[in-house]
Amino acid sequence: MPMVLREARDTLVPDMAGPHGPLPPMLLVLTVLTGMVDAFSYLLLGHVFVSNMTGNVVFMGFALAGAPTFSKFASAVALASFAAGALTGGITVHLARAHRGRQLQHALLVETAFVTAAMIVTLVSGGPYTGGVRFTLIVLLGLGLGVQNAAVRALAVPDLTTTVLTRTLTGAMADSRLAKGPGSRSGRRVLSAAAMLAGAFLGAFAVLRGHPALPLLFAVILLAAVSTAATLLARSDAPWTRPGT
Repeated sequence: MPMVLREARDTLVPDMAGPHGPLPPMLLVLTVLTGMVDAFSYLLLGHVFVSNMTGNVVFMGFALAGAPTFSKFASAVALASFAAGALTGGITVHLARAHRGRQLQHALLVETAFVTAAMIVTLVSGGPYTGGVRFTLIVLLGLGLGVQNAAVRALAVPDLTTTVLTRTLTGAMADSRLAKGPGSRSGRRVLSAAAMLAGAFLGAFAVLRGHPALPLLFAVILLAAVSTAATLLARSDAPWTRPGT
């Protein structure tokens, strides 16, 4: 079996006795979720991301230069909300610092609350999402994705950040056999990019062909599934549960 396929298989069906146990496939699910939620925010909330903060900084630069359809205030609100979410997530995971399963569980429960609240606002308000509704959604989703990113950073599973793909794709190319590198984790890196692409496609398709609230509904379903798995895994005492493994 080619190395890329073997690494992809090991990411999707990991060794439960390995250093990261069941975390890789769970983080892939969260990567799909990130793509869906950012598709919703960019397409319906006015050219703003709630997870990709690099994009928001760039958008703010566009807005400062006078480019139309970009909002300095929306980008600033997204950045501030994400930062507040990351702070909340940091506090949450540090309270369970001795167990990675509980770190993920606690963070996901908080994130689920924020994303569910955003879904309810979306359903109740109806589109288009402007004014106070728009900024309420940016705040709620920014908080939720900030919590997620703080937890993922604490878990520290290589190449599965659920958000940032620039370094992941750079590593896939720079470490490849073509570049005379070791070619390590290329399967995992490809899966990470594919998960983000799939999430963005599903989110955009749902917005353009279905109902605007569908991406957030799907996100809540995914969060419920991963939160349930994390709750079950929080009881484990396997080696992967210890930070720094």
